[in-house]
Amino acid sequence: MRVKKTSLKSLLRVGASVLATTTCLVGAAHAAGATLGLNDNNTTTPIKHVIVIVGENRTFDHLFATYVSPSGDSVQNLLSEHIINADGTPGAAFGKAKQNQASDTTSYSVSPTITGPYKTLPPPNLNFTPNQATYTAPPFVSAAVAAQYDYGLLPKDLVVLTTGASGLPFQTLDTRIPNVQKLKSGPFQLTPSVNYDQYANSPVHRFYQMFQQMDCSVTYATANNPSGCKEDLWPWVEVTVGAGTNGHPQKPGFNNESTHEGATAMGFYNVQQGDIPYLKALADQYTILDNYHQPAKGGTGLDSLYLGFADDIWYSDGAGNATVPPANQIENPDPQAGTNNWYTQDGYSGGTYSNCSDTTQPGVASVAAYLSALSVPLNCDTGHYYLLNNYNPGYLGDGSPAIPSQGPFTIPPSSTPSIGDVLIANQISWVY
Repeated sequence: MRVKKTSLKSLLRVGASVLATTTCLVGAAHAAGATLGLNDNNTTTPIKHVIVIVGENRTFDHLFATYVSPSGDSVQNLLSEHIINADGTPGAAFGKAKQNQASDTTSYSVSPTITGPYKTLPPPNLNFTPNQATYTAPPFVSAAVAAQYDYGLLPKDLVVLTTGASGLPFQTLDTRIPNVQKLKSGPFQLTPSVNYDQYANSPVHRFYQMFQQMDCSVTYATANNPSGCKEDLWPWVEVTVGAGTNGHPQKPGFNNESTHEGATAMGFYNVQQGDIPYLKALADQYTILDNYHQPAKGGTGLDSLYLGFADDIWYSDGAGNATVPPANQIENPDPQAGTNNWYTQDGYSGGTYSNCSDTTQPGVASVAAYLSALSVPLNCDTGHYYLLNNYNPGYLGDGSPAIPSQGPFTIPPSSTPSIGDVLIANQISWVY
């Protein structure tokens, strides 16, 4: 499902958790061949239906940075931490969100060497944010054209794909943001210049990148921050490696805008000034989880797998046996020689599997050492290469196999049971 501009990632994560929990509440399986749906009302709680809304790529603070609960419940966000004021300006504790630069030139580290703070943020870049010059990608010139490309939306919703163009060239600075080249080193408000109906760039969200962005070490751990994550390298990772290298060498003249990201991850909306009113109305009426973002560090692919499986899947031969993926599909976040954090192999079409049971594999040692220091087990099966990032689905919408029509970067057949399998086994109906 494509979600219009402002996304619903925090709602997705709540839904995914509830779906997994509901599965656990189902009673014992009945005899094979029982009618699907037989146990729809046979629940141990009053809950009969769970609706999961799938969203994309935004953090809690991106949407609810200034949210205050109408019931008086506490909410941990940029406002409550005094990092920003209600009007979106820097607050008394703005320095807590200071973003740093780092150095990682030999082997991948989840907590690279800090070299100093950004005095001003790398200017946010548009990358391929839709503009008026295109219509084969949103925003489309009409709802009729949009319907040809996005058949997952209801007809009445197609109009939202025809608005919100940037009006600016691809892969240039997002000059809609005031003072874009002199942003202070911390969060900045997007609106009113980039309102919640407009398209903006997508922040980096991939497994090894997110570990680095969070900058985690047990040496930083405190009672209030038991994970030891400082959250101070978001722009640095965006500008040093971005969404991945696909194994390509770094181009000459590489700089802070070469990945076409800049400090995209630091933008936020202001609900106290009328932004994202629908999501605010949902938050006012229901429960939001202000300390939970997603089940796994990574992009749409990995988190969608957790939505469907409550687990990760691994590369197989199609007959239920673990096997080794092609070399260009294995993650290697070690920096290429002569670069600062330009990964050796990573990207949408190059590198997305890791064998986390083997600490000699690139990237695994640093993550494993950090988790071990926190007494967190790896929980990885020997010889299994787990999918960490985005791949094409294994099947098309009509049920036909996507291979080879979608190319080699496609999820292979999996013997890991999905939540759907469990529901069917227990005669619970569902639809996707």
